[in-house]
Amino acid sequence: MSTPAAVPAESTAPEDTTPEGPSGFTLWAVLRRDPARPDDLDGTDVPKAVQELEGVIADIELQGVVTRGLYDVSGLKADADVMIWLHGPEAEALQWGLRQLRRTRLFKSLLPTWNAMGVHRDAEFNRQHVPGFLRGKEPRGWLCVYPFVRSYDWYLLPEDERSQMLAEHGRMGAAFRGVLANTVASFALGDYEWILPLEADELTDLVDMMRDLRYTEARRHVREEVPFFTGRRIQPAEVVEVLQ
Repeated sequence: MSTPAAVPAESTAPEDTTPEGPSGFTLWAVLRRDPARPDDLDGTDVPKAVQELEGVIADIELQGVVTRGLYDVSGLKADADVMIWLHGPEAEALQWGLRQLRRTRLFKSLLPTWNAMGVHRDAEFNRQHVPGFLRGKEPRGWLCVYPFVRSYDWYLLPEDERSQMLAEHGRMGAAFRGVLANTVASFALGDYEWILPLEADELTDLVDMMRDLRYTEARRHVREEVPFFTGRRIQPAEVVEVLQ
């Protein structure tokens, strides 16, 4: 288990609770093949199916729903094949956008494995943190996303005690310059408190960072941080091979 992965903790003093800078919602959906409904595309179906998916991605973006990426998560877990990452200014628009994608030829026969929604609010480790996807950072080649729930007593600890632990955690996370953090709040949006999406071009950067962050005092205040979903960012045309 690990604590929310991060950037250095610059300030922990409570200020205005309204986050500065850009704000936005984000949504992940992990899908899997249905063994009872095999979908083997023939040669004539493939171009049309890919074109349809590309068209829907473009159409929903016109309505403010950005597809950050499609990810091949097959093989890493038995119940996951493809992951979708969306973001935009309105939660209901993301819900609609996901429905549009799931109605396409490539996705309509897939079963849901896991969904999570988050929104940008002040991150506890660094109130100046803005998720990479809201700062115009380009997507990286790999994505690792997982939920996080603190211990029951974490929020009741003295603020200076929490600040020290978060500062230690932030310094350790900041050593991994190749990892892009996208921490978002998920209170009331599901079963979790935070969603931790980490991007990197090298998969081993994610492995090493998650391992190293176990050696922090804040680890004592982790209640839940599973499931993990990790995958390589792919183009719509590659979805066909992943699902066959």
